[in-house]
Parts: sequence; structure tokens; C-alpha cells
Amino acid sequence: MITIGVTGGIGSGKTVVSAILEIMGIPVYIADEQSKRLTDTSPAIREKLIALFGAAIYTPTGLNRKLLASHIFNSPDCLDKVNRIIHPEVSRHFRDWAQQQGDICAIESAILFESGFDRIVDFSLMVYAPEELRIQRACKRDGTSREEIMKRINSQLPDEVKKERASFVVFNDDTQALLPQIEKVVLHLHL
Repeated sequence: MITIGVTGGIGSGKTVVSAILEIMGIPVYIADEQSKRLTDTSPAIREKLIALFGAAIYTPTGLNRKLLASHIFNSPDCLDKVNRIIHPEVSRHFRDWAQQQGDICAIESAILFESGFDRIVDFSLMVYAPEELRIQRACKRDGTSREEIMKRINSQLPDEVKKERASFVVFNDDTQALLPQIEKVVLHLHL
């Protein structure tokens, strides 16, 4: 089994690359979606978050995301504590999921390196786009201000660091065709 971690900054095109991999027959685990689902359904996460924040952190329908966000906003070390609760469960869930897949699968995570998910995959694929292009894409997609997008960019590992740590880099800069780059990576992995 070969596992690939797909990463890149906001607006880089991770979702597009993941969709292409899916079309090529490579199942992709979307860590952000699964993380949100697991915070609502995992007894282990629920127990630890309640121990940290009290019972009000959950409503009858799941995690009280607004309350969690206010805790994180008001305490700089709080995000790290929450991540230490959620990331191991997502990692475990991905490994279990990967065992049910074929010869190759992937995990998409904007914070592949920051979360340590890079340690549970065989290869990492970084989707790179120039910062200004990423800002434009994200503002248009999310209907968010430039300032908000810059906050998100600045909260993540710089792209140059991700590029250095990645096994492969594909450029999604609107000048190079994406599909041939991805095909080249996939062919390399199947050798």
C-alpha cells in the first residue's frame, strides 16, 4: 500500500488535485471534513474536549464550534491542546480507512506537516501556487476579505518550507498544466 499526503496553502488547489487523483482511481481522505465529523462522533474526542472545556462544549447536535473558537481565540496555547486531542484520532481513523483501500490512497490536509500527518504517509505532494494568486482564489471562493485570508496564510507553515519537505511539488499557477504533473507523480509512485 502506498499512501500520499496532499498539502498546500489556502487557495493552492489541493481540492482540485485531490479530485484529479480520485478520477484517476486513487481514493482521497479529506482530513478537514473527517476531523469535523470525528469531533462530533468520536467518544474519545468528546470525552477529552469535555474534560478540557466542560460539558457546554457539546450540544445535542455535536460540537459547539463557536464556543470552541472563542476558547481558542482567548488562549494561545488552547489550539495546541485541541490539536493534541483531535490529530491523533484523525491519524488513527485515516490509517484504519487506508487499510480498506486498494494499492494506493491519499490524505488531503492543509496542515500535513504541522499536524504530523506527514509521518503516516509514504510520500507528500505539495500543491504550490504564488501567494497573490492564492489570495485572489480564496477571496473569490470564500467571499472573504484579503485580511482574513492573510491571517490564515500566516497561521500555517510557509509554502517554501512545505516545498522543501515535500516528496513532490506540482505547480498550480495557471501557466503549467496540472494534469501532466499529477500523472508524472502517479507514474513515479507505481514504479
